Amino acid sequence: MPLSHPTLTGPRILLRPLLASDAPALIDAAADGELWNLPFTVVPSAETVDAYIGNALQGKAAGTVMPFATVLRETGRVIGSTRFWKIDRINRKLEIGSTWISASWQKSFVNTEAKHLMLCHAFQEMACVRVQFTTDEINAKSRAATLRLGAKQEGIVRHERIMPDGRKRNSVRFSIIDDEWPAVKAQLEARIRT
Repeated sequence: MPLSHPTLTGPRILLRPLLASDAPALIDAAADGELWNLPFTVVPSAETVDAYIGNALQGKAAGTVMPFATVLRETGRVIGSTRFWKIDRINRKLEIGSTWISASWQKSFVNTEAKHLMLCHAFQEMACVRVQFTTDEINAKSRAATLRLGAKQEGIVRHERIMPDGRKRNSVRFSIIDDEWPAVKAQLEARIRT
């Protein structure tokens, strides 16, 4: 059963539902840094964007995925994508993942603001008790960014998935639980204000 899929609006970005018509904008956003060449994540290219969006929208129809386009409010430009996935309504948990941002917007306010919007929605609107993140063991930047959010590293899941190039990926699992959310929220809001 599909979930209600709102647009999440922050001071400088918004996360709106991903659409099939977003394919050209996603390709343009990913071209900033040729992100489809990264070995530790899956970012759409001209050849893979239709399958990328199709997979996201199938998950949305099944009620297990909420895919978003990351948009700059000032210009309306799409600069990346992210999603809630592995949505488990019975156990009130989900994962934030498949996140990528155009190279020129990395290490800016975008990731912090997007994660704040998503975590607020997960804990306050969806009543989650757990939000998890999974990064590639070799992706040091993503691991550091996840820790900066206030997530706790739980461990390494060996051979957790097969990457498009055939590599067996070891994944690092992180989480934030509901008891930790007030402190994490305060920390994120302080970072957004600076």
